[in-house]
Amino acid sequence: MSVRTRFAPSPTGYLHIGGVRTALFNWLFARHHGGQFLLRIDDTDADRNVAEALQPILDGFRWLGLQWDEGPEVDGPHAPYYQSRRGERYQQAVARLLETGAAYRDYATAEEVQAEREQAQQEKRRFLYSRRWMAGTDVQAAAFEAEGRRAVVRLKMPRGGVCQFDDLIRGPVEFEWALEQDHVVQRADGSPLYHLASSVDDHDFEITHVIRAVEHLSNTPRQIFITEALGYTLPRFAHLPYVAAPGSKEKLSKRKLDKYLQHHEFKRLHEQGAAIATALGLDVRPETFSPVVVDFYRQVGYDPETLVNYLLLLGWSLDDHTETFTRDEMVRSFTLERVNRAEASFDPQKLLAFQERRMQALGVDQRVDRVLPFLEQAGLVSTPVCDTARARTRSVVAAAGDRLKVAGDILDYPEFFLDDNTFEYDQKAFAKRLGKEGAVPRLARFRDRLRELPTFGAADLEQALHAFVEAEGIKIGQIIHAVRVAVTGKAVGFGLFEGLAILGREACLRRIDRALTQTSATES
Repeated sequence: MSVRTRFAPSPTGYLHIGGVRTALFNWLFARHHGGQFLLRIDDTDADRNVAEALQPILDGFRWLGLQWDEGPEVDGPHAPYYQSRRGERYQQAVARLLETGAAYRDYATAEEVQAEREQAQQEKRRFLYSRRWMAGTDVQAAAFEAEGRRAVVRLKMPRGGVCQFDDLIRGPVEFEWALEQDHVVQRADGSPLYHLASSVDDHDFEITHVIRAVEHLSNTPRQIFITEALGYTLPRFAHLPYVAAPGSKEKLSKRKLDKYLQHHEFKRLHEQGAAIATALGLDVRPETFSPVVVDFYRQVGYDPETLVNYLLLLGWSLDDHTETFTRDEMVRSFTLERVNRAEASFDPQKLLAFQERRMQALGVDQRVDRVLPFLEQAGLVSTPVCDTARARTRSVVAAAGDRLKVAGDILDYPEFFLDDNTFEYDQKAFAKRLGKEGAVPRLARFRDRLRELPTFGAADLEQALHAFVEAEGIKIGQIIHAVRVAVTGKAVGFGLFEGLAILGREACLRRIDRALTQTSATES
């Protein structure tokens, strides 16, 4: 049988970095063995499902290039791939478990079970449900129902022996059956719970390898019990190390953004992304915009190959030095034997370093292709992009060089795309650089030099400024900073002379005039 793996997200929120790492390993394992990767939607918990959460999950996988062979929007021979549409199959499985005695109808109330649990705590013994309200026959069930009780279906777990299996990452694993509770597999309203639905689906979809995060390791005994009780063939299990938070050994969580922001590199990553998202008018609430969520990286302009390459190394390595892989190299090299058992730490600084290297490896025109959608979305260039806008963008990208770490960083330079009268001044920088004694008349005199230059290239501008400094008998800092603020509105940026040349003579003169006018208005 061909290798078949699956990833089963729940549409309860946005796609988590740790979840995508698990999906990636499933995808790579299937591709390495020439098998299939399935996407299944675990949406049995109707109270927690978020209708608008599913499409970003699917879009996120497509953005990362993790195309599924069967699943939503692809379909296949085992459809439907939504658990909410497979109720009949789960009912059949429950009936079979009841028929064989592997499960029973339980009529206990939540309060009665809780009372047994509290009594066990008081007596300092491990809680094990007494099965006091178990209905072994239809007569017993009718008696309980006459009292107004409603039944859940529980697994009738063994009370002795051990569950043994060979984990493809962790090796031989044992659980004592006596430590397993009689887990509920069907609610009183007839809806299935995770362990039942997952076991049935893995069988029906012919899943050969269940590759998932280590927090599911404790779920394995009850799923083995269900699978064997239903007469199914067991898949192989492999439990991956969890992805740890920056500077910590705790599992990375979508709910702990405030805590992670105390980590310097994580905070820097978040602030960089938030600045880009704000420029685009995006929602930057923590629950939707966080470096813990995959869509964060798409929205701010990370290369999807960078993120995939980085996620590959969260718990897996080929050797002690290879870090960069093409997609084909990943597929060819990936094996579960090289997955580590220890937790894998999420390192924002290393991820950004990966992104910087990939961005700089691109040609200028390739970088232009990546940044133009951000300029369009921000309204800085029109759609469709005209040749003039593309040429201006190319000049800015070339001048910015390695300052562009992600595609969204192009939004740090709106002054090159806005009208001369609409870009904003950094008022603090403006006051500091043009408020000094003699700054305004010096700027006016330099403006006259710019107007008279025969050509307006970067080299011409640099030569003209140095000649001006010498003629005025001043230090270069006494003019260059004022020029930058007057023309770009900011105190920092890429090379000033390249920037002036990109804007062109007339725009530079208009912008300096604007700054001089604003200074005069302030003084008056």
